[in-house]
Amino acid sequence: NCSMVLKTLHFITRPLSDEEGNFSLAYIITIHKELEMFVKLLRAIYMPQNIYCIHIDEKSPKDYKAAVQNIVNCFENIFISSKRESVVYAGFSRLQADINCMRDLVHSKIQWNYVINLCGQDYPIKTNKDIIQYIKSKWNGKNMTPGVVQPLHMKHRTQVSYREYVHSRMSYVYPTKNIKAKPPYNLTLYFGTAYYILTKEFVEFTLTDARAKDLLEWSRDTYSPDEHYWVTLNRLTG
Repeated sequence: NCSMVLKTLHFITRPLSDEEGNFSLAYIITIHKELEMFVKLLRAIYMPQNIYCIHIDEKSPKDYKAAVQNIVNCFENIFISSKRESVVYAGFSRLQADINCMRDLVHSKIQWNYVINLCGQDYPIKTNKDIIQYIKSKWNGKNMTPGVVQPLHMKHRTQVSYREYVHSRMSYVYPTKNIKAKPPYNLTLYFGTAYYILTKEFVEFTLTDARAKDLLEWSRDTYSPDEHYWVTLNRLTG
């Protein structure tokens, strides 16, 4: 019952200020468990002017998927990713999940300014307005994806080929004995966090640029590629 969902969970139903109403954020939330935690997170970050793409792990139980779908159906600006992955921790599938949502978001009718990715165990300590004002303060037109040149102790992540083992009970990434070729275009790899705040222009660039596509393909058999993919592309000249 959608009216009960909105009422009992106290979802915000109108922009709380003109500044917020004129600055839409997109959110990517990757989830696989703990429905109640997801609902609390969604309620905390929900604004009617924003847009939300939810990626549910394909391995999640059917009743969990159905419950999330029931909640999502109550909102016009929340949707489930059109393509879902069986996500493996530190695997390429985790990066692909974000990209699937990005592909959906760039075709949205809502004209969002920045995208923020979260997992189901995140929770905000700032309000929507705080986040917007922080973005505008010194990051206007820039991405937040900090990192450093690939450290020596991270070299193993991209020197050999990794594979995903996917199973409903336990999934993991394991190394092979195959040595990887160097990154395409002789790119310098940077490493940072898998979490980011990115401009819409940068997202469109990553989905269309040949260098971004080739780096994505090269990263397919690396360890935790989401920790080098965004930050490396962000360091490209221009």
